[in-house]
Amino acid sequence: MLDAGIPLLVLYGISRLYQGIWSDKYLILGLLGGLLLVIFNQGTGVYSQWRGRTLFAGFKLILQAWVYTWLALLMLAFMVKDSGHFSRVIITSWALATPLALAGYRFIIRFMLGHFRSRGWNNTRVAIIGAGELGQRLAETLFEARMLGYLPQAFFDDDPALHGRNLSGIPVRGSIDDLLADPELASRFDEIYITLPLRAEDRIKAIMNALADSTLTVKFIPDCFAFDLLHSRITDIGGMPIISLYDTPLNNYTNRFIKRTEDLVLSSLILVLISPLMFLIAIAIKIDSRGPVLFKQKRYGLNGREIWVWKFRSMYCMDEGDGKVMQASRDDPRITRVGKILRRTSMDELPQFINSLTGRMSIVGPRPHAKAHNEEYRKLIPKYMLRHIVKPGITGWAQINGLRGETETLEKMQNRIHFDLYYIDNWSIWLDLKIILLTIVKGFLAKNAY
Repeated sequence: MLDAGIPLLVLYGISRLYQGIWSDKYLILGLLGGLLLVIFNQGTGVYSQWRGRTLFAGFKLILQAWVYTWLALLMLAFMVKDSGHFSRVIITSWALATPLALAGYRFIIRFMLGHFRSRGWNNTRVAIIGAGELGQRLAETLFEARMLGYLPQAFFDDDPALHGRNLSGIPVRGSIDDLLADPELASRFDEIYITLPLRAEDRIKAIMNALADSTLTVKFIPDCFAFDLLHSRITDIGGMPIISLYDTPLNNYTNRFIKRTEDLVLSSLILVLISPLMFLIAIAIKIDSRGPVLFKQKRYGLNGREIWVWKFRSMYCMDEGDGKVMQASRDDPRITRVGKILRRTSMDELPQFINSLTGRMSIVGPRPHAKAHNEEYRKLIPKYMLRHIVKPGITGWAQINGLRGETETLEKMQNRIHFDLYYIDNWSIWLDLKIILLTIVKGFLAKNAY
């Protein structure tokens, strides 16, 4: 209800402060904004499992929903041609102030709830079955987020050596059977978390069957920390829980739409701005050496499919002979005079904005490697091919962290893959904008680009 009303209240307040302007059109805009915000909040997950979510993570979801709300309002304004009846100052101020108001009242509510829970109100008493690494990690996480109100009070484990000890500040009260056999002991807790390793399948089933004869809330935490996963998350298909092992936020249709819109808008704008520069570069290449202006090479794109990647030619035309692709190195005799400048400043990559515009590439993503390098390194580096579950990019997280140019050692390539997988795991529109900004600031003059 607050989310539906705050956009209207903020718009009303700003309108009154700014020359007292208010009309039915502003009323309709505020009501529409509130209604759309609630719908998009629901779609982005603002209202699901918020108690265990950090305030910052919640604000990101709210901001995402507000951006969707604004895009929808802009489309409506374009369709009805009614934007001229609104003050730009009021609308801009409204756009900036509303998410702050939404985050502000949530912060106040959380602060109040945290204050009450620290005094013992609305706390959930937790028992943890399994005092291993996963159980201790859970206990520490709950202690760090004390304002959420989950209070771990006891471990139960089958290892007699642990009985009577304190782990992460919590006593190990006894064996798992001690808990299951004593209904009075179990009644002291509100929730029970099972944190046994996956190999203890039979033991987990027995515990679940025993706890089914109680009214306790029982939760199972799978021991996924034993695996090196990529964007792991739990979803469901027809009510059947599915644990995603290797995934990316870009497998979400909404996120793919946002990413593609970003590429279309920015690629179009950038190509218009750099077209005079590209024309001058083409002339310089033709004057400097024989051969075509553009160089194209087959590389792996999304899902490992072959794509043509375009660049300005920076080397003399020659036959590699055995078909082996050699990375450019310092003082490489194959590089032309103009090519040295282009490679040093990354201007040889400018035609790839055409690849981004056509959808074969993205502005931000893992850099596409030559096919020969892919076949070589996929055998040497675990999870190497996971970098192809997203579109390759003109710039990326690895490049702004200094991993651009020649990768003459296996360790350098491993570091590049590490950064690529971090990007895939943590993609967001904000990370893309950060990478683009840092590329502009420091990415065009890389020391190891030759």
